[in-house]
Amino acid sequence: MSSLNFTTYVSQISNLLVEVSTGTNFNTMLPGMIDYAELRIYKELDLLYTNVTDASASVTANQRTLTLPTAQGVFIVVDEINLITPAGTGSSVGTRNPLTPVSLPWINSVYPAAGTATDTPAFFARQSDTVVTLGPSPNAAYVAEVVGTIRPANLSSANSSTVLTQYFPDLFIAASMVFGSGYQRNFGGQSDNPQMSQSWENTYQTLFKSADVEENRKRFQGPGWTSESPSVTATPPRV
Repeated sequence: MSSLNFTTYVSQISNLLVEVSTGTNFNTMLPGMIDYAELRIYKELDLLYTNVTDASASVTANQRTLTLPTAQGVFIVVDEINLITPAGTGSSVGTRNPLTPVSLPWINSVYPAAGTATDTPAFFARQSDTVVTLGPSPNAAYVAEVVGTIRPANLSSANSSTVLTQYFPDLFIAASMVFGSGYQRNFGGQSDNPQMSQSWENTYQTLFKSADVEENRKRFQGPGWTSESPSVTATPPRV
């Protein structure tokens, strides 16, 4: 399947559902369908594309919290936080000091108050969806480089192309049609076509497996920690 954009996506969905793309009910349902399909895929498939590095924030001296930056998007998962030394130096020229993730109760126990022990922080814990707590409190305003997973902008008429429409159009269509089956009341034993939702769910699961393999290959998490595809005949795996 070739890549899609918002217009061709709507055209394909309306054709598969046998719906008029200009219909009021169809267009009321459409944003919910896109939300469902995108969120399901982003949650289940660990896309390399959604892993970003944002070094637009800095810690504040004697302040034990850091608000996560949003220049690249809102962080859902934080994989790494690196403080750049010397203080005030950018990530392109400074030295990265990786922080170790720990629990919030541990930091509160070891570093109970801001300013009581200051140094280059060595630990961090998620305090909320937007704030992390540091330990010890920073002794200077270091640049903070955050690495993790974000949610890309939704597909819409104003954002006509996403990573899913470009590289995973088949999976995106299948996930959308699971939602579309519910829209058409074909989602249960008392529906006109109860097989419709299960057929699309089976299609989604089949497509998901191949997409997941490809994403693991991108991270050199294939057989033997290589970028190769799994093979049923190559044993033992490469090392």
